Amino acid sequence: MKFHGSENYVATPDLMLAVNAAVTLKRPLLVKGEPGTGKTMLAEEVAQALKLPLLQWHIKSTTKAQQGLYEYDAVARLRDSQLGEEKVRDIRNYIVKGVLWQAFTAEQPVALLIDEIDKADIEFPNDLLRELDRMEFYCYETRELVRARHRPLVFITSNNEKELPDAFLRRCFFHYIKFPDAPTMQRIVEVHFPQLKQELLRVALKTFYDVRNLPGLKKKPSTSELLDWLKLLLADDVALQVLQSADGQLGTAPLVGALLKNEQDSTLLERLVFMNQRNR
Repeated sequence: MKFHGSENYVATPDLMLAVNAAVTLKRPLLVKGEPGTGKTMLAEEVAQALKLPLLQWHIKSTTKAQQGLYEYDAVARLRDSQLGEEKVRDIRNYIVKGVLWQAFTAEQPVALLIDEIDKADIEFPNDLLRELDRMEFYCYETRELVRARHRPLVFITSNNEKELPDAFLRRCFFHYIKFPDAPTMQRIVEVHFPQLKQELLRVALKTFYDVRNLPGLKKKPSTSELLDWLKLLLADDVALQVLQSADGQLGTAPLVGALLKNEQDSTLLERLVFMNQRNR
């Protein structure tokens, strides 16, 4: 299996190389990068390009590693025993299979996304070391060893909110998605807005990078926020001169709430625009 990109996802050569390296090594691909740089979408597009079903496990702060394997519903079994249900005799009726169990026992190879692993407790990655390394785990309730029929293609994303254990990192192939430069970003935008006029695209991208490069920003706008902003600009038919002045200085940036997500950054932009206008 080789990933060569897709029509809906602009993959840089180094990213395609990382995906194919993980496939060759049969190791999970750990993808880090700023929020909104397409880490989750990467798994979706690779799965589609390689014609693999995709199983997704979105991690929360309360997620435990055991939930990815299976959970034993003791409460349901107790309730059924009180009602005299016949199925209570077979404990397998009360085993809720997690995404790892589903991936391991699938009839065909699948892709598995473990999304935002850094949201969970620090012990979460360590609790999955054996399962991701040996592709097997033991179910104590049913006394069976669940072993992968086909090794799934595993994608693990992280927003770098906390450090991951060294033992876990050693078992992964790592890739950091750098924030796209202007030419790459133009290709990304053209995928989503193929009819966008080149002049509007040029001015919008310059305005976006001018905003993103403001010194002191608390949260820099991401790719997904740029796409939201462009969608609003097209819907409201915003004029070019509103985005940027005749001398190329940053304008008022309409609908800036799609780009900047806190009052500190909005105030910083307003001050800069005011100073530009005063100095003309």
